[in-house]
Amino acid sequence: MTNSDGKTTQGGRGIVGRLGRLAIDLRPLRFPAYRRLWVGTGVSMFGFQLTAVAVPVEMYTLTDESLWVGLLGVAGFVPLLIFGLWGGAVADAVDRRRLLLASSLLMWLSTLGLLCQALFGFGSPVLLLALVAVQTIAFAVSSPARVAIIARLVPASLLPAANTLGFTTTTAGGVFGPLASGLVFSALPVEGALPVAYGVDAALFTVSLWATWRLPPMPPLDDGTAQPRRLGLAGVVDGFRYLAGTPVLLLSFAVDLIAMFFAMPRALFPEVATERFGGGAAIGWLYSAIAIGSVLGGLTSGWIGRVRRQGLGLVIAVVGWGLAIAAAGLARQLWLMVGLLALAGSADLVSSVFRQSMLQVYAPDRMRGRLQGVNITVVAGGPRLGDLRAGMTASMWGAGVAWVGGGLLAAVLAVLLGLFFPALLRYRFVAETDPARAGASPGAADPESGAAGTGQPAPTASPGGAPKDRAGAVAGGPGVSAG
Repeated sequence: MTNSDGKTTQGGRGIVGRLGRLAIDLRPLRFPAYRRLWVGTGVSMFGFQLTAVAVPVEMYTLTDESLWVGLLGVAGFVPLLIFGLWGGAVADAVDRRRLLLASSLLMWLSTLGLLCQALFGFGSPVLLLALVAVQTIAFAVSSPARVAIIARLVPASLLPAANTLGFTTTTAGGVFGPLASGLVFSALPVEGALPVAYGVDAALFTVSLWATWRLPPMPPLDDGTAQPRRLGLAGVVDGFRYLAGTPVLLLSFAVDLIAMFFAMPRALFPEVATERFGGGAAIGWLYSAIAIGSVLGGLTSGWIGRVRRQGLGLVIAVVGWGLAIAAAGLARQLWLMVGLLALAGSADLVSSVFRQSMLQVYAPDRMRGRLQGVNITVVAGGPRLGDLRAGMTASMWGAGVAWVGGGLLAAVLAVLLGLFFPALLRYRFVAETDPARAGASPGAADPESGAAGTGQPAPTASPGGAPKDRAGAVAGGPGVSAG
C-alpha cells in the first residue's frame, strides 16, 4: 500500500514481509555446488518422468498384456530394495562424488539403451525388463550418495530449505513430466513418440552429469572413531545396528511407514473416479492432486526452516496427512476431493522435509549413506505396501472403508507413537553456527567456496553426557533433546 506521497505504508511493508516469510527459502542456491546439483536433479527428473510413462506404454504395445506391464514394477522394485541398501554402504566407504558419477553414467547408458532399442525396433519385452532393472540399480546406488552429499554442500541451518527445494522441484517434475509425455504421445504415433521420450530423457540427464562432475571431492571424513569402512553386507548390518540404537531416527522411519501403509489411497483412485465421478478426466485429477499439493506446499514453505521441534512437526504433519486423506475419502464433489488430496500432499512434503533433515543432521557423516539407503527402501516400499493394503481392504469392505478408515488409523497411530515413544516429540533441531564447534573449515560458510565445509563435527557433551553432532541434536538415548 502507498500513501498520497507515493511512499509505502507500514501496513504494506508488513504484508509483503509476511508473504516473504512464507515464500520458499532460496538461500541454499547461494552455494554454487548445491545450485548445480539442484538444477541437474530437477532437469533430469523431468526427463525421467517421460521415460517412466514411455516404458509401460512400450511394454503394453509389444505384449498387449497388463501382466508384462506389472513385471516392470518387479524389475524396478526388487533392485531398488537390494541395491539401495548396498549403495548406502558404499557411499559411506568411498568418495561420494566418484560413486555418484559412476552410477549416474550407468543410468545414462541404460537410458541410451532404451533409446537405441526403440529406434531400431528390437521389440523384446525381456530386453525392456533388463534395461529397466539396470536403470533401477544405477538409481538405487546413486540416490544415497546424492542425498548424503547435500549435508556437506550447505550449512546445517539451511538443510531444511535445501531439502524443501529438492522435494519441490522433483515433485514438479512428477507433475509436468507426465503431462509432457501425454502431449508427445498424443502428437505422434507410439513408434515415433518412444524415441522422442527416451531421447529427451537422455539429453536432459547430461545436465545432471555435468553437475556431478563439477562437485568437489567427497571422500569419507575422519571422525576419530577409527571404525573400518566396510562394503557389502557387513556395512549394511552396521547401518541397521546404528539405526536400532538411535530411537529418534527409528521412530521417524516408523511414522513414515504408518503414513504410507495405512493412508496411501492411490490404488483406490480408478474405482472411486469411476463410481463417483464417471471416470474420464477425474482419474487424472486424482493421481495429480497429491503432487500438486506438494508443489504448492513447497512454494509456501519459508516457515519450515524456522521450526526447531522437528520431531513434533513430523508427527503433526503425518496426523494432518491422515486426516486430510480421510476427509478426501468422504468427499462427493471432485473439486473437494482434489483439494483435500492436495492438502494431504502439502502435509506429506512437510513430513518428508523434516524426516530428511533429521536424518542428515542427526546421523554422523560416516552413517549418512547407509541411512539414506534405508530411507530409499522405506520411501519406495511404504507406498507399494500401502497399495496392497488398500486393495485388499477395499475387496473386503469397499473403497470407502479402505480409504477413510486408513486415513483415520494412520492419524491415530501417529499420535500413539508420539505419546508412547516421546523421544521423537522431544527432538529439537538446533543448527550449529560456530565453525570451531561444527568442525567446519574457516571458509565453510562462504558461498563462493561451493560447499559448506568437509570437516567432521567435533563431538561435544550434552548435559546428560550424550554426544552431539554439529546441529546440536543429541545423538544418544531416548527422550533427550538438544534444547
